[in-house]
Amino acid sequence: MNEPWRQRSGLWQADVASIVLLIVFVLAIFGLEAWLQPQFTPTTLIITGILMALVPAVVWLAFFYRRDRLEPEPKHLVLQMVILGALLASAVGVPLVEGLFDVPNWLSSSPAWAQLLGGFLIVGMTQEFLKYAAVRFSVYYAADFNEAIDGIIYTTAVAIGYALVLNINFVVSSGGVDLGSGAIRMVLTTLAQASFAGVVGYFLGRMKFEKRPLWWMPLGLALAAALNSLFYFLRGNLNQGSLGSQGSLGAVNTWFGLLLAALLAGATTWFLARSIQHDLAVHGGD
Repeated sequence: MNEPWRQRSGLWQADVASIVLLIVFVLAIFGLEAWLQPQFTPTTLIITGILMALVPAVVWLAFFYRRDRLEPEPKHLVLQMVILGALLASAVGVPLVEGLFDVPNWLSSSPAWAQLLGGFLIVGMTQEFLKYAAVRFSVYYAADFNEAIDGIIYTTAVAIGYALVLNINFVVSSGGVDLGSGAIRMVLTTLAQASFAGVVGYFLGRMKFEKRPLWWMPLGLALAAALNSLFYFLRGNLNQGSLGSQGSLGAVNTWFGLLLAALLAGATTWFLARSIQHDLAVHGGD
């Protein structure tokens, strides 16, 4: 009885430490930006983007990885999934969404219904399918993928690599403007990418170890894409790192949308954590 309690207590303490670290990270970026008022060259801009993107990536990767305390996945495989996610984002995801479909130049200025539909069909389906494909055609048949919750662990790892590229691109494309608000965006983007990919992983893991109908996996992809689209719609105009560009009312609305987006990502993460805890309990982890 005491051992499971100690495990849960240690997990809770580690989670609190992760949240505190991310808060300190955001506050530090705000402080450094105000104090240093940095001027960037192309090289220093890229370096800044990489360094800023790594912090939430490492923290959220550790957060999801320690969920699987019964039989943790090999670290080298998890790291490979992170790298694969980054490569897919660079080679396929970003060129499709921002290049071929030119989403940044029309989606945010479209009517709400078009933002949600476009976000679902273009952004959401592209990103979530790539995360699905990364796991389905790599570690899916590996011996280490031996329980349903492994689907969540591997897809969240892919998503964190994907988010790493998105966040670096954000800093570079914005020219380093408003790094403080950009740090908030990075933390939430990484969590959102991971949590929505975790939904894909939940369906993928169930599909491997349980008999499921043909519509099961398409449903999981559609659900993850819908959550993805809703998140970016709620996040609103925090696209170029500016929280106050629309005046005081616009800033309030942007902060409110950002809060709703954070709640959506947080609720999805809570669902995934509960699902993993339930599976661990069934398999004797608690």
